[in-house]
Amino acid sequence: MLKKTSLALGGAALFLAWNGLLLLFLWSRPGSPPSPRHPENPEGSRLLPAQLLQLAQDAEAELRLQRELLLQIQRLSRRPRTPKPPRAPSAAAEPPVIPVLVLACDRSSVRRCLDKILRYRPSARRFPVIVSQDCGHAETARVIASYGPAVAHIRQPDLSDIAVPPEHRKFQGYYKISRHYRWALGQVFRTFRYRAAIVVEDDLEVAPDFFEYFQAVLPLLQGDPSLWCISAWNDNGKEAMVDAGRAELLYRTDFFPGLGWLLLAELWDELEPKWPPAFWDDWMRQPEQRRGRSCVRPEVSRTMTFGRKGVSHGQFFDQYLKFIKLNDRFVPFTQLDLSYLKKDEYERFFLQQVYSAPEVKIEELQKDAGRDLGPVRLQYRGRDSFKALAKALGLMDDLKSGVPRAGYRGIVSFVCRGRRVFLAPPSDWTGYDPSWS
Repeated sequence: MLKKTSLALGGAALFLAWNGLLLLFLWSRPGSPPSPRHPENPEGSRLLPAQLLQLAQDAEAELRLQRELLLQIQRLSRRPRTPKPPRAPSAAAEPPVIPVLVLACDRSSVRRCLDKILRYRPSARRFPVIVSQDCGHAETARVIASYGPAVAHIRQPDLSDIAVPPEHRKFQGYYKISRHYRWALGQVFRTFRYRAAIVVEDDLEVAPDFFEYFQAVLPLLQGDPSLWCISAWNDNGKEAMVDAGRAELLYRTDFFPGLGWLLLAELWDELEPKWPPAFWDDWMRQPEQRRGRSCVRPEVSRTMTFGRKGVSHGQFFDQYLKFIKLNDRFVPFTQLDLSYLKKDEYERFFLQQVYSAPEVKIEELQKDAGRDLGPVRLQYRGRDSFKALAKALGLMDDLKSGVPRAGYRGIVSFVCRGRRVFLAPPSDWTGYDPSWS
């Protein structure tokens, strides 16, 4: 539009300039000179009007020509322009770089973790591996160094003991872990300035589609403020309790799972100033940190832990963790539509699915079996009711700030005897009660 206006104004200026010059020429042009012998020559007097008449006719013709030119310029300026076709992009958008931060200490078995990460990662440039080592354990350091430039090896500089309350002396290890996490995440987001990172520990083994999963769900995390993490872990992911044939299933959960998780730099900006001295994962599960947000977790875990020995002294390992099913087939998550995980859409279909399922008693569930019987719902009405049902079904029954493991709006989805089951509160659920913990 600006170009059209400029063209019209330019034409008008040209028109005015031409006519100004023409008038100047007419006024300044002398008449026929008088005869020197006959200064009052009547023939010369008769020639002057004729010449003026000719000049006037010429000027009129020129003015008509200029007027027609100006009209053409105006018509051209009003004519709609044919839009140019959009240019094809010169190259596809570059996928984001997501580093994998491996927290290590004194396990030389970190090799098992690193071997699988390096085996399955699709690109060294897009998924750089950073191993952050605490403890100063020499053998573990040698294992990490053996990978050469395939991994970046950084070392937590402060290996000193931490002053802890007397009643927490046996928890010194948890304080050191929290200190290490803070330092390592600070390196990733402050020193290296990455915008997102996947965090794993040295006792985790990853699935073949581990990177595919995180790459696909990252845009959802970036665009949905009701999410604050993506986890590769299902707390109730024992082989008998998941549908391995539906490995593409993903869920929202209000429980922070950890054990292979993705966070954004913006979340670290929020958490770093108040990072706790110990028990960082349970601290993440508190309402003050979660702030009503959820994580995404899979039906079938994309990590498994092989670290029975550690600061937790094998807590939960023999009963739950060693039975977690690690996904063994590749799911092309980047080719799937994951928009169903957005909060409003997810709640519409998930809650309808849960509360339209027939309610059964646990005795009926344990008696019947079969995949073709359809999903059912077990209802609990309080803390004790939940824990009793969870224990009877083999679920993890502990609650953190009132939130059950893998739960969303209090609902835990799992498989029992080949049947989909929703362990759920009443449909008028109003929120978590931290006193349940």
